[in-house]
Amino acid sequence: MLPVHLDGSPEALETLKRAVADALGGGPAVLPFTDPALRDAMAPAEPAEPGTAVVIATSGSTGAPKGVLLSARALTASAEATHARLGGPGHWLLATPAHYIGGLQVLVRSLLAGTTPALLTGTGFRPADFAAAAATLAGSPRYTALVPTQLVRLLDDGGAGLAAAKTFDAIVVGAAATSAGLRERAADAGVRIVPAYGMSETASGCVYDGVPLDGVRVDVAGDRIRIAGDVLAHGYRRQPELTAEAFSAGWFTTSDRGIRHDDGRIEVLGRADDMINTGGVKVSANAIERCLCAQPGVRDACVVGVPDPEWGEAVVALVVPDGEPGDLRAAVRAELGAAATPKRIEFAPELPLRGPGKIDRTAVKARLR
Repeated sequence: MLPVHLDGSPEALETLKRAVADALGGGPAVLPFTDPALRDAMAPAEPAEPGTAVVIATSGSTGAPKGVLLSARALTASAEATHARLGGPGHWLLATPAHYIGGLQVLVRSLLAGTTPALLTGTGFRPADFAAAAATLAGSPRYTALVPTQLVRLLDDGGAGLAAAKTFDAIVVGAAATSAGLRERAADAGVRIVPAYGMSETASGCVYDGVPLDGVRVDVAGDRIRIAGDVLAHGYRRQPELTAEAFSAGWFTTSDRGIRHDDGRIEVLGRADDMINTGGVKVSANAIERCLCAQPGVRDACVVGVPDPEWGEAVVALVVPDGEPGDLRAAVRAELGAAATPKRIEFAPELPLRGPGKIDRTAVKARLR
């Protein structure tokens, strides 16, 4: 069983590295959460399914928590494909929790590269701590993996944290969508980021900047994204029916909508369940969020549907301002039409987050009811 609460000591890191090595050597290893529901979903006391190196919990964002079954082959295929895309094995900084797939893969990549990862210590994410951890990395190329919120804090820092970020050959940004505005900010600051799309079921990011990694096939059936390749998990812990529904004939059907452009690049449009039925018209929360985030004075936004006696569901938005936003409702109306225009917009200094950096839509909806 892998430890999850690291105290930042060299001993804790060595223990974790040995556990990851054991998992790749045959496993299984279980990455438990302290949350009882997540821990129980993975049933750590029961024998693991055949071929399992790691059982890792999803964060339970849209339903009951699940334990994802990952083989050593899947973890290795993901790590090797990542190195091939980034420019070769390198030296990694672990800046996200190791009990999520993004953090776990930093350790797997380091193990396969034969390098010693640096470990971000302290409580929460502070740019100064990031800079201190980055200073301990010896050699190149230098890589790390962050969530968008962490990247924003480094860009806002403007000091040692931002200076450290500029020293990395690539910063993989995943767990949540990277907005066009955040991409531009990073480019303007000289920070080399690689937006990634993936999930626990694909052993971490499997599409980098719209292009599938080597050995990964991505298909859009209807508007749903399907993924195939050695990076796939082989099911869910103790949930055969759900496994059969999601994994079929070598393909994993995601809950995300997407389109394939003529150049082969994949664009993720949001979750299939982000559609809001307002007054009999279905509108995409993701499309509204993109419109809002493209407006001056907006740093981030979350759009949800809340029960409404007149409309069935009312479109409402929680916005993180960056300066003085203009008429946001008018901007949405002009781009997406009246049905997509939020009935109400509230402002907050930040969006509630959960898990590895995903927006907690349940908390947003509760606040905006």
